[in-house]
Amino acid sequence: MDPQGARAPEARAAGHAVPDAATLLAAHRALVRGRRFDRQATALVKQGRLAVYPSAHGQEAAEVGAVLALRATDWLFPTYRDSVALVTRGIDPVEVLTLLRGDWHCGYDPIAHRTGPQCTPLATQAPHAVGVAYAARARGEDTVVLAFLGDGATSEGDFHEAMNFAAVFQAPVVFFVQNNRYAISVPLARQTAAPSLAHKAVGYGVPGIGVDGNDVAAVLAVVGAAAERARTGGGPTLVEAHTYRMDAHTNADDASRYRSDEEVAAWRDRDPLDRITAHLRGAGLLDAALEAEIAAQAEADAADLRERLPAGPVPGGDELFAHVYASPTPQLRDQAERLRAEQAADELEDAR
Repeated sequence: MDPQGARAPEARAAGHAVPDAATLLAAHRALVRGRRFDRQATALVKQGRLAVYPSAHGQEAAEVGAVLALRATDWLFPTYRDSVALVTRGIDPVEVLTLLRGDWHCGYDPIAHRTGPQCTPLATQAPHAVGVAYAARARGEDTVVLAFLGDGATSEGDFHEAMNFAAVFQAPVVFFVQNNRYAISVPLARQTAAPSLAHKAVGYGVPGIGVDGNDVAAVLAVVGAAAERARTGGGPTLVEAHTYRMDAHTNADDASRYRSDEEVAAWRDRDPLDRITAHLRGAGLLDAALEAEIAAQAEADAADLRERLPAGPVPGGDELFAHVYASPTPQLRDQAERLRAEQAADELEDAR
């Protein structure tokens, strides 16, 4: 669909089936819920209840569409920005935010949800995704694995290794790159000289396809086709979803230093939630009563998250050094002693 929500004339040009009404309604509901969750998490950072939160505002259609295109038996390997994807996957929002509160645990059970822990280092989850896919195929399962990546991750060696291995061994993986134009402050032009990130697939001998990441219907169709191809023995696909993060990289970032207000405004007009809402209204599938019901449920979810999210953990200083090496190095022991001395001095000062 186009940015105004009208059915695009080239909707079937890529040969993908257009999602039916029930699927689009489910996607709309997930987008509303995801947007409200994202706004609530952003507010929790400002309140000091989260250590950090990388917002997905503006990218929700890419995350929601990719998740809904998979089966419950498939696997996801997310990045730090894919919290909306995890909520769409059905993971408890409190568990999703556990890691972002500063806890060193994942928060949710990866096995139960068939979802790897959110990964902060760029692209390191990509080889893990390929390994799970390769193992599943060796066991005779029809599991597909989707690896979320950002545009910056395509500059990492782990991305190359994962793509190459998946291509050579025909692992059932969908590499889903959310190209939001910036790797923190580094623009896409500094990441690659290729015409697009999807073009990188050519070098590995696998299909590469670009999709409007703000069009949830298009994402559903393209990722669904890539997953079916992988499931039936066709091997991996690289999908590049063109989208944009409306907020800064995280709450610690000042996006105004590297992008203009005019650029942000232009993408605001392509809002993914406004687009699917306009489409469903125009098709007579969404009325005021249903919109109010969906919005009320999203508000209830946000209130539940506020109520149940515990206070941030207060780790002891020794935890910083506990699991770096099996046996602490002299440098780590020295750092730990210096930290203890600083903490003791602070406590003495407070006592005065």
